[in-house]
Amino acid sequence: MFLHKSQLRKNEGRNTHESECAELKATANIMRQDIVRMINAAGSGHPGGSLSAADIVAALYFNVMDIDPEAPKKENRDKFVLSKGHAAPVLYAALANRGYFAKEELLKLRKFVQCFKVTQT
Repeated sequence: MFLHKSQLRKNEGRNTHESECAELKATANIMRQDIVRMINAAGSGHPGGSLSAADIVAALYFNVMDIDPEAPKKENRDKFVLSKGHAAPVLYAALANRGYFAKEELLKLRKFVQCFKVTQT
């Protein structure tokens, strides 16, 4: 599992930048596997848009954005807008891998079940 940038240790003798890049690539590949599983479980969908966006979304969610799954409504958190809705699986994969919800929920893509409790604030 990928460690968020705040959890990375500075290893002596190891290039931290290379280490972070390797971790992000590994995370993006895990997200790609999740995307393929989601679309396969749903029985329909076009994986291309999600698969091609995995690297940038992994970089944003695991290295750039100021977000916290333990405080998802934090006032000053960064927000992400995905304008191509057909790539929603990449967003779901990032959120699950970042810890916002259980990865098992990913297999409910395109299923008409209530996955999350919606509350009004």
